[in-house]
Amino acid sequence: MFQVIADDYEKRSLVISTNLEFSRWGTVIGVDNMAAAAFGRIGDHGRLLQFRGESYKVKNALMK
Repeated sequence: MFQVIADDYEKRSLVISTNLEFSRWGTVIGVDNMAAAAFGRIGDHGRLLQFRGESYKVKNALMK
């Protein structure tokens, strides 16, 4: 994941959608320092959109 982010840095657009908080990205990338570097690249030119409230997907899945 870090390599994808690093390769795209300042070259093309990248959209990342996650429900995982930034402090836990190290578990996905494998190394906390690499996660911090990836987040640094994303945050340098990126925008963070944070949606709050009840999940539509979860709410409707429970109705079935």
